[in-house]
Amino acid sequence: QVQLVESGGGLVQPGGSLRLSCAASGSIFRVYTMGWYRQAPGKERELVAQITNSGSTNYADSMKGRFTISRDNAKNTVYLQMNSLKPEDTAVYYCNAEVAVTTKKALYWGQGTQVTVSS
Repeated sequence: QVQLVESGGGLVQPGGSLRLSCAASGSIFRVYTMGWYRQAPGKERELVAQITNSGSTNYADSMKGRFTISRDNAKNTVYLQMNSLKPEDTAVYYCNAEVAVTTKKALYWGQGTQVTVSS
């Protein structure tokens, strides 16, 4: 009923930038908190950043000052601007969203997009 589709991943050199996008579509009544997580090989999935539908944000400490999360509520889309990328930022990046199809919320995930930081 609800799909999240990420885009914008790829290969970038250390110090470079990327902008990820994630659009929610389907039978959506309302989208609440949206977020980005990442999972590096051999590691657990970790929070990158979250943003509520009123614009309040929360970042993991290691991303503060380098990453910026934003959203376009009219498009049900969340963005992640990543600057000053480091090799340790290499991971699959997933977006998620709390979505109400009727009045009941559920958490949905995207399929992930690969970000590789390497020279």
